[in-house]
Amino acid sequence: MESSDASTLAATVLGRFAADVAQATAPFVLGISGLQGSGKSHLGAGLVAAARERGWGAVTLSLDDVYLTRAEREALAATVHPLLRTRGVPGTHDLALLASTLDALAQASAENPVAIPRFDKGRDDRHEAALWPAVGEVPKLVVLEGWCLGVEPAGEQALVKPVNALEREEDPDGTWRRWADARLAGYAPLWERLDALVVLQAPSWDVVASWRDEAERPLRERGDPHAMDAAALARFLQHYERISRRALATLASKADLIVRLDERRRVLSI
Repeated sequence: MESSDASTLAATVLGRFAADVAQATAPFVLGISGLQGSGKSHLGAGLVAAARERGWGAVTLSLDDVYLTRAEREALAATVHPLLRTRGVPGTHDLALLASTLDALAQASAENPVAIPRFDKGRDDRHEAALWPAVGEVPKLVVLEGWCLGVEPAGEQALVKPVNALEREEDPDGTWRRWADARLAGYAPLWERLDALVVLQAPSWDVVASWRDEAERPLRERGDPHAMDAAALARFLQHYERISRRALATLASKADLIVRLDERRRVLSI
């Protein structure tokens, strides 16, 4: 999603909720859910800018900001399943950290600024707390975005059949997918904290590979050692396919606003 498109969309989205945000007595938590590469971060930044134009304090948070540390995921990989070394699926987020940050933002002040967690994907580890940005006032708007925001557990029966080669070859008995699905139930209290949910609805799961490759291409061109080639990216995305397909099938019915996108991330309808 181009920056100009994101700015226009942000102004439209904020306009839909402006009255509710203005009347809220606590930070209004606006959730943005969308598959990888759908433009959540661009929209979040646009919403913050649009809110500030109205004179409102605003801040963005992402599920990506509260991944467990690499050491914590290594421990899960050793004790539960090797696939938990890879960040992303339910159970690899520090929900207590996210909840405490949301609580603290409602009490933020110059005397008691709130540090906003940030994750370094290049290092695959959380930034040191000393590097986290600080918020010194109660924001009017908190934008919380994530690829699985709002998704509910599928249940045991839906997990039996593998959906891709990763599940078939590296999780043949279903231990990893059952564990992640069970952890997803613990995200429900977080979903309940959302005052509204915006869903960036992709046209299909298949488009995610090309969207995500767009982010990798500049890294490959400048020789970044963390850049993924086609094979690595294909394997990486298989970690998220099951829950992503569930998001595509179920979130539209729960959304307060649906932004339907085409394969080039252009807005088809709101």
